[in-house]
Amino acid sequence: MSQDNRSVHPPAALPPQRAAEIDDVVDRVTAWCADREDVVGLLLVGSCARGAARPDSDVDLVLLTTDPSRYLLEDAWVADLRLGEVIRTRSWGPVTERRCRTASGLEVELALGPPEWARTGPVDPGTRRVVADGARVLHDPAGVLAALVAVC
Repeated sequence: MSQDNRSVHPPAALPPQRAAEIDDVVDRVTAWCADREDVVGLLLVGSCARGAARPDSDVDLVLLTTDPSRYLLEDAWVADLRLGEVIRTRSWGPVTERRCRTASGLEVELALGPPEWARTGPVDPGTRRVVADGARVLHDPAGVLAALVAVC
């Protein structure tokens, strides 16, 4: 279950084991963010945020931090979160994707970026596309992601 106690998928769309694994990953990452002073926000995006996850869907998360390089230069945090192996690192403009694969094959994409990714005046067109395609705020102590979602 996500922070707001809503499942990240429709009940009939996924096998129960995959649904539980997705919920567990989202819960683990959300709890981990709450304990990190550098994390400004965590946003679930894509099919899981829309409630349209399928068995082959990945989990797409945007992690905003005041120190993105910290998560790009070392992988201990990936092990701490039990996300499996890092299978790809790729830059997408202001964010860098760290794609992981769990032992079961579930892929988790963490797009790491600075708080400026959520800037609302004006909203970057790429950011708007991501948020408009489905977004659920998971961790947002200062309200920056809530403000972004509201304008998208």
